[in-house]
Amino acid sequence: MFLILGPLLNLASGFFWEPDRQGVTAGTLVALSCTCWLIGLIGLYGRLRVVAPRYTAVAMPVTVFASVGGVAFGVQSIHEGLFDASHATTIELLDQHPFAAWSLYWIPGPLFPLVVFGLGVLLLRLRAAPLPVGVLLCLGALAFPLSRITREVTIAHLADLLLLLPFLYLGVRALTGRSGSPTGRSAEADREATAPSR
Repeated sequence: MFLILGPLLNLASGFFWEPDRQGVTAGTLVALSCTCWLIGLIGLYGRLRVVAPRYTAVAMPVTVFASVGGVAFGVQSIHEGLFDASHATTIELLDQHPFAAWSLYWIPGPLFPLVVFGLGVLLLRLRAAPLPVGVLLCLGALAFPLSRITREVTIAHLADLLLLLPFLYLGVRALTGRSGSPTGRSAEADREATAPSR
């Protein structure tokens, strides 16, 4: 359910963007989206751990750190609305505090699309989901930062839709799958399918 709520709330946030900032409502939805996405991804990593233990060991803390960045950007948008400041103004003010800027924004922010891209590549490599799911994850991960840098609402909607569709599949699969595996097979079958041939 959380794998669906995360991208769905993120998509909804784009409809509340204001001309020179995201605003209070959009910022709130972004922060809630990141929280739901994190919960859903932790559950997905738990199922992928059987077939990709080293990947999930690295991806889990990186995803948590990336989600902190997403929440920070959401809170920033709330503050922009509360103090009637433009996004450009808050970025200028933030740059005056490099420790906060780099530790909460400039490093964790780009990590989120990297996490999603890595997940798409992993699902493609393991064949743990249909080909379009992995491809859409990778495309959405590439479009996401472009939409936030340009601040173009149309690009943001497209990027958010590209992310919603594959996570919708993964979320429904997690809710209705016959097993805890993202492939819908047993853990033993997943091990055999990904084990090197002898």
